[in-house]
Amino acid sequence: MNKQILRLAIPNILSNLSVPLLGAVDTAVIGHLEEVYYLGAIAVGSIVFDFIFWGFGFLRMGTTGLVAQAYGAGNEIETRRILLRVLLVALSASLAILFLQWPILELSLRVINASPEVENFMSQYYQIRIYSAPATLALFAFNGWFLGMQNARFPMYITILLNVVNIVLNLLLVLKFNLNVSGVAWGSLIASYVGVSVAIFLYRLRYHTFFSGINWGSIFDTTELKKFFSVNSDIFIRTLCLIFSYAFFIAKSAESGDVILAANTILLQLWYISAYGVDGFAFAAESLVGKYKGAKDTHNLNSAIKGTLLWGLGLGFIGSIVYWFSGDVLITIFTDQEMVIQAAGYVLIWTILAPLINSICFIWDGVYIGATSTAAMRNSMLIATFLVFVPVFYITQNLLGVHALWLSMFAFMVVRGISLTLLAPGYIFNTSLLKLYRNL
Repeated sequence: MNKQILRLAIPNILSNLSVPLLGAVDTAVIGHLEEVYYLGAIAVGSIVFDFIFWGFGFLRMGTTGLVAQAYGAGNEIETRRILLRVLLVALSASLAILFLQWPILELSLRVINASPEVENFMSQYYQIRIYSAPATLALFAFNGWFLGMQNARFPMYITILLNVVNIVLNLLLVLKFNLNVSGVAWGSLIASYVGVSVAIFLYRLRYHTFFSGINWGSIFDTTELKKFFSVNSDIFIRTLCLIFSYAFFIAKSAESGDVILAANTILLQLWYISAYGVDGFAFAAESLVGKYKGAKDTHNLNSAIKGTLLWGLGLGFIGSIVYWFSGDVLITIFTDQEMVIQAAGYVLIWTILAPLINSICFIWDGVYIGATSTAAMRNSMLIATFLVFVPVFYITQNLLGVHALWLSMFAFMVVRGISLTLLAPGYIFNTSLLKLYRNL
């Protein structure tokens, strides 16, 4: 089982780490420009696109679980139909995003109360990057489908190439052509279309006959569509709660001034790096749990869950150790602004603790997605967001200041991990908590 986990996890870790690496390069490049508000503009612009694009993250996550179960059951025709359904949804959603782009921008500027300079440059960033929507959503569909087919190499190739292209363009456009925030946006836009072009090429290279023999009317089968939208609506709600939490975090950081916003943006990059690393094992859990759930292989299902949890916790522990010894140095890579460095160092302890604690809920997310038991993920996220994250912040903000934001985020992750653990027996195994952990 460990070999299967690593076969899927290692390519996912490599591709996943290229994503925060891109964010880290953007942050470092912009963070060394003369004005702090450039970094704030990237932070606010990124959170807006997190809302827009992560909100459709179900196109990746829901696809993996459904395809993996069809693959495990040996239903090749259904795996093809799922891809076509998801691509149609991706196309429709991206057209809706482009149609509503101006209302979305106006609403974003109203919700996030940033400085005039941040709002100005964030608008420039937004007006360019919004046109990456069709490519970005199509990539969600392709990557989710590849993972469901137990193919972690293709998403790795696509993601690494996309992010390398993005990094090169950002360095060129920002440092050589002095386009600052607009250069980062153009880099993201161009790279997204390079990525989806590579995805289509790889699909045709290996699965070129996969659409043959499909009854196209079956794509709109009522039963399958109901299952598709049921799973994905839960993931959609779960993802909106997650984005809300990060957006709330950025918005409150912005209210505290450009220095705090810049410092918290840097520390969030460190959170993302550790999260994307552990997510390599979460993605492996999605693929394996879905496959063994579809094949009704309880023994290997238990082994996959146990193995991915142990590997995820191990990697999270390593991340915490690295941040303990190197956190101060890593901050200085992102910026040379002394006030920002001091502000980030003041709350660094939360970033040190994050990798180990967060790894639990990340792996469980992968398990639930693979099992398509998404209602539990939705319920867990609603509890963590509205009964923990928001109340903890408002209760502690006057007492703890900027630490209140980080305490809220930390409590949010802890409650997600605990609730997903407690819900697992009923939602995944139809057994008791004690019996489940005896089996594991």
